[in-house]
Amino acid sequence: MIGLPLAAQKIGYVDSDLILGKMPEYKSAQKQLDDLAATWQSEANTLQTKLDQMYKDFKSEELLLSSDQKRSREDAIVTKEKELFKFREDKFGQTGELFKKREELIKPVQDKLYDAVQKVAKQEGLDFIFDKAGGVLMLYANQKFDKTFEVMDELGIPTETGTTPEKK
Repeated sequence: MIGLPLAAQKIGYVDSDLILGKMPEYKSAQKQLDDLAATWQSEANTLQTKLDQMYKDFKSEELLLSSDQKRSREDAIVTKEKELFKFREDKFGQTGELFKKREELIKPVQDKLYDAVQKVAKQEGLDFIFDKAGGVLMLYANQKFDKTFEVMDELGIPTETGTTPEKK
């Protein structure tokens, strides 16, 4: 039967959101991130308000401006738009300051959680532990069930030895 090998394996799961929510160091880190994001969002809103006002002023005075004045005002608006875009990217982008700060503050807490998961798994003789928070994620797996190299062998992909295994 196909189901028999699974019956011999011990599986567990955790809710990492629940655990993290109860960790004081996580709450503290999250509050620091929220405060930082709020400060930067406020700065972005101020820049946006200035940009909106520049555009509104330009539109209301456009008919009275010479072509040089129009070009100058348009250039100033474009410069302010670029400044706002750069600020948002620097603070909130994928490699921005908020991302880096999140790595600095949250990653050590997550590492502490994962270390605890592995310790519990080994103490209780579990083969796999999944995380039910945010979809299924494997947090721990007993190495004896890792079939990575067997699949690589089957595909003819070189393994750690640097040789390409022969297909069977």
